[in-house]
Amino acid sequence: MAKDPQTPLDEELKRHEEEAEPQAQPELVEGELEDAAEAADQADQAAAESDNPEAEVLAARVEELEQSVAEAKDQALRAAAEAQNVRRRAEQDAEKARKFALEKFVKELLPVVDSLEKALEAMADGASESHREGVSMTLKLQLDVLGKFGVEVVDPAGEPFDPQYHEAMAMVPNPELDPNSVMEVVQKGYLLNGRLVRPAMVVVSQAAG
Repeated sequence: MAKDPQTPLDEELKRHEEEAEPQAQPELVEGELEDAAEAADQADQAAAESDNPEAEVLAARVEELEQSVAEAKDQALRAAAEAQNVRRRAEQDAEKARKFALEKFVKELLPVVDSLEKALEAMADGASESHREGVSMTLKLQLDVLGKFGVEVVDPAGEPFDPQYHEAMAMVPNPELDPNSVMEVVQKGYLLNGRLVRPAMVVVSQAAG
């Protein structure tokens, strides 16, 4: 059957219908679908991670291990510091033992020095020059030997009285000296490497009443 010939009016209506139909954009639709799929995957992954109890347990375990490591490091540092302190104290004790090992020996020698000094004083008038020189040399040798091992003499005549190194035998009024001054040394004192071995026995001045 032959088609009816289309009139100009029919052709115009058909053209308007074609223009009114939406034009498909394949590339744009495809890109939007990919973005939507990726967003959905990320949402699913986040939801899976948030809902996964094993991940939470592992995270808690990692935090616990990190805390244990930090505590172990702190304990190691403390142990190292304590070991260093112990070593330092041991070195100090050894040094003190070395420096003061001769203390008892020095104390035993001091009466010999005292005797030589008294003998030299007593020989001032009655003995010959050779005897005095012999005793003086012996005393000097004795003091030199003691000095080599860190022994020092405490002879504070004229100095202020110091109770750390001096022992007062008497208090005597003396207007010529300041009060609390050493006016006479009855017996010299001695130090061993700075430590008092024997205090000096002294007479101390006081203000005249």
